[in-house]
This record gives sequence, C-alpha cells and structure tokens, in this order.
Amino acid sequence: MTDCIDKKISVIKFTMKKIGIIAKKGEPEAVKAIKELIRLLKGKKCKFFIENNVASILKINGYPRKTIPSISDVIIVFGGDGTLLSVARLVGDSGVPILGVNLGGLGFITELGRDEIRNNIDMIFSEECCFEERIMLLADVNRGRKKIVQHNAFNDVVLNKSALSRMFELAIHINNRYVTTFRVDGLIISTPTGSTGHSLSAGGPILYPTLESFLMTPICPHTLTSRPIVLPDTFILEAAIKSGDNVYLTLDGQVGFPLKVKDKVKIRKADYKTKFLVLHNRDYFRILRTKLKWGE
Repeated sequence: MTDCIDKKISVIKFTMKKIGIIAKKGEPEAVKAIKELIRLLKGKKCKFFIENNVASILKINGYPRKTIPSISDVIIVFGGDGTLLSVARLVGDSGVPILGVNLGGLGFITELGRDEIRNNIDMIFSEECCFEERIMLLADVNRGRKKIVQHNAFNDVVLNKSALSRMFELAIHINNRYVTTFRVDGLIISTPTGSTGHSLSAGGPILYPTLESFLMTPICPHTLTSRPIVLPDTFILEAAIKSGDNVYLTLDGQVGFPLKVKDKVKIRKADYKTKFLVLHNRDYFRILRTKLKWGE
C-alpha cells in the first residue's frame, strides 16, 4: 500500500466493491486486459459493471457508459490519458475514484501499466485505499444575458479557430477586473494536470498536478509581451469574443462548441475534484523525464 504521508493524498474506505469498467473504444488490447481482470476478480466479493461496447464483445451483460459512475464504487479505465480525460468529465461531481490502466506508452495520469494489474489488484480490496485529488474546470458560455451551455474539463479549456489561422480578439477580465485584450490564435486555460498538454506546447510552464491553481496561456499572441500567467484557483476568468469568425470552445480536445462575437466564456474551478486511486509510489518527476526525454 502506498504511504499516505503526503498531505495531498487522502484515504478512502470501502464497505462494498462495485467496480465499473470502461475502455478505449476499438482497442483490442483493452478487451484482452479486461478478460484478464475478470479472471482476477473471480472469488472476490465484488460486482463489476462493464460498458456496453466491451461487454458485447465479451458476450456478457453490459451497461451504458453514462450510467456507470452512478452504480460504481470505483471505475477502472483501460486506455491512455485521452480515455481517462473523457471518464473524468463523465464522473464529474459524483466523487467516484478512478484507476487508470495504460495500454500504450507511459501516461501522465494513468496509474498502472497493463502488466502491473496482477500485482496491484488486491490493493483495491484492502480496507482502505489512497487517492489523490485534482481540480477540474467549469466553462459557462453566456450569450447576451443567457447561459447557453456549461461544460467541465479536466485538462484544459481552449478558445481557438476551427480552420484558418487568423487572429481574433479576446477581452480578458479576472474577478470582474479588466486585464487586457489579446489578439491571438487562441487561448488555453489549463489545470495543473493539463499543464503538460496543449499549454506546454504553447510555451506554458509545467505545474505540479496537485497544485490548487490554474494557468492562462495565449497561443501565438500578436504582442510578444503577452505571457502565460498562473492564477489561484479561487479566481474567475472571463474571456469575451471581441472579433473573429469560426471561434470554438474546446474541452480537453474532445468536446467542441461554436462561439459568436460578443459571447462571454466564464471559466472557474469546479466545486468538485477528480479522485485518482494511488496504488504505489508513482514518481511524477520520473514520468516527466521519460515523457519529455530530459537528459537525452
């Protein structure tokens, strides 16, 4: 069991194990890994709920993906970081802990590799498990006086052009105070977890994933003095579209929504956090060295 000394790591106790299982769509390795997990779960006092796509291949009863958080104590996700992002948004405010199993290369947020399941599965059935909390963002789109949509995001909220790489203008307010008007190709609002994603490629800093802050990174700003800024997660940021066509709001690079001139996007920390099970001493700096090829 992981040593839960870190103040950012908490302990969760289970009275019954109801395990939801979600996998990357169209991934044969996920099906093989889930078959192995089912075999490992035999004899355990638990129930498992497998999403429909995989269950149909295994010829067993399945459940719609969207219902799994409401019937599970823990969700095991087979795939990569992208699959985990979609599940984090799906889980939302339900508070169900997530365990990510990576089927490819080393992931930033998946906890286990496929070959580590056998040696770690018993830890889920111990009297208590350690978990780590990460903040999520909420993005409200206001058109006139009406809020027309709200989305959550685990990695980042991005405003960018859908096709031609022409600049557009954004007026930025933070806590109702005017900050600046950007002429940019786009704007990234990132959680600490997402700081190693799109924001990093746009020149933003890496934030330790359990920090309680978020990051604003302009994409190719017209003024070179427009730099990334780290903000406390208690702040509220508003980006108003001043000019530009075909501007989109995207969430974690997976969900998109078209914006119009005069739309206002209000971004803030969600009232809930995502919980990730921590089964061993995972070295975040080793992950950075490996993924970013430091020292090579």
